[in-house]
Amino acid sequence: MADTKSGRYASSSSSSSVVPLVQGPANLECKDFQEYLRTRQTPETLEKLYNYPPICLAVFRELPELARQFIIRILFVDQPVPQAVVTSWGAQRFAKEQTNATSCLTALNVWRVTAIPGGLSAWELSPTFKKSVRQVLLGGGKPWPMTNTLEKDSKPRDIAFLDSYAMSRWRCVLHYMVGTGNRNGTDAEAISPDAVRILLHANLMKRDERDGITITRQGFQFLLLDTRAQVWHFMLQYLDTCEERGISLPECLSMLFQLSFSTLGRDYSSEGMNNQMLTFLQHLREFGLVFQRKRKEGRFYPTRLALNVTSKEVATTMTVSEEEAMQDSGYIVVETNYRVYAYTDSPLQVAVLGLFTELLYRFPNLVVGVLTRDSVRQALRGGITAEQIVSYLQQYAHPNMKLVESAIQSKSCLPPTVVDQIKLWELERNRFTYTEGVVYNQFLSQNDFVTLRDYAQSIHVLVWQNERTRTMVVQKHGHDDVKRYWRKYSKGCG
Repeated sequence: MADTKSGRYASSSSSSSVVPLVQGPANLECKDFQEYLRTRQTPETLEKLYNYPPICLAVFRELPELARQFIIRILFVDQPVPQAVVTSWGAQRFAKEQTNATSCLTALNVWRVTAIPGGLSAWELSPTFKKSVRQVLLGGGKPWPMTNTLEKDSKPRDIAFLDSYAMSRWRCVLHYMVGTGNRNGTDAEAISPDAVRILLHANLMKRDERDGITITRQGFQFLLLDTRAQVWHFMLQYLDTCEERGISLPECLSMLFQLSFSTLGRDYSSEGMNNQMLTFLQHLREFGLVFQRKRKEGRFYPTRLALNVTSKEVATTMTVSEEEAMQDSGYIVVETNYRVYAYTDSPLQVAVLGLFTELLYRFPNLVVGVLTRDSVRQALRGGITAEQIVSYLQQYAHPNMKLVESAIQSKSCLPPTVVDQIKLWELERNRFTYTEGVVYNQFLSQNDFVTLRDYAQSIHVLVWQNERTRTMVVQKHGHDDVKRYWRKYSKGCG
């Protein structure tokens, strides 16, 4: 009789007599707006979302250019348009782009296939989407609640203040993740329980019986993303918890996109918002997407984090001091001897740098570290990839390094030897390939083992076998076939 056990097994190119039971690393999945709608929303849910003009405007803005042209050309056509006619609008050399645009519109349920007299196939825009886009372009419908008229603010906030406020609130979340923030919630800069809840829900952090709340491998990867991508991923996780909070997902998305279309530095009204949206507004305030002096005040200011959250490219940069600009835009120098010099005194930036470097010295405005095999492998074990390390160093490279890049006409401002070595250290770990399978062992006789092993090999589901220990591993999808064969074989022997 054979005993079975499911698991994930690692094998390498070199021969080995042991197959260890390991778990493959789970990587952070950062979806853009289109991927979020395609993968997480059903056609019925999309129809509900398209009842909100701001959502339709955001969908239209993020579509490929050719897809936007298709919509504009058939937006005011009140009957289906034959597919052959739509195909004729593009030149043959752009057939690939046209196919991508068609697939995108279909996946988002923006248009659908319908039949017209004569048996021809035609495209028809979703009536809900068509109506909302027409309202956006031509006006009409209900006004957005946040556009209500306000009296002039006696204490207006300028763009510099809003940028500083937004980054200070967002950095509280990042400081909390790396352990440099207050996790007891006793000071004004501590993050709210809602933010902690989202971090746990997104698996960016986890509860540990010994260490309390600790960062996960996905959390390490999250820290290396740019701010816009961090905020967008964080808000997606928040939207996943809307139903648990008793808040309408379509209304939250609609308000989020209204903020993304707002004007930086202008105040907006919260009068007329229902209780759900007022609660959502307070959460956005805690995350730094809006500024509001008091919770019950009827006006608020969207920050740049809200304006850039859904855009593929950041339109403008923060207005900060020269020192902060140096730290945010370029403060890292990497030498060919793997030394890393970071001109910063930010605990957050030092903590992120310490994820993949061995820190040697720390001065008031300078940190010196070195990229070593052990430090990079530790980051790789935490889920950070070599490409993310290189990308982070390039993103925050000192301006002088970029001048050298232009002078020597290099593709990267980093020393090629450093980049290659980081990737080689990653390849050392990637020698293993992971296969989910089922282990068979504890055979009563050698003949039973050989018979079952040969059958698994004949149907090409055998992953690994050891004749001495009478142990074999089969692919998970082949487990049922092997099990049926074993039962039939056992009855025949009996």
